[in-house]
Amino acid sequence: MVEVVWTEPALNDLDAIADYIALRNTVAAAALVQAIFRHIDHLADHPRMGSYPAELKTKRYRQIVEPPCRVFYRQEGKRLFIVHVMRSERTLRKSRLPVR
Repeated sequence: MVEVVWTEPALNDLDAIADYIALRNTVAAAALVQAIFRHIDHLADHPRMGSYPAELKTKRYRQIVEPPCRVFYRQEGKRLFIVHVMRSERTLRKSRLPVR
C-alpha cells in the first residue's frame, strides 16, 4: 500500500475543471470530482493500474482516465504523487509535469 499525495497544482487543475463544468451543471461537476477521488483511492492498493501516457517517452508517469479527465501521477517509493489533471480532449504539455 502506498500513500497518495495530491500536489497543489493538481488540486488546482481539478478545481478549475469542476468550476467550469459547474457553470452549466453543478451536479455533474460534483459527481466528476467524487468519481475522480474514488478512482484515485484505488491507486493506494494498485499503484500500477494506470497506463503510460502515449505522448511521453519516459515511463516515469502514469495516468488514469475518468472521462472527461486524465489524471497524471508518479510513484516515489511508498508515496504516489498526483501531479496534473487535465481534460482528455486537450493536448498534454510536458511542461505541466514536474521535472523532479
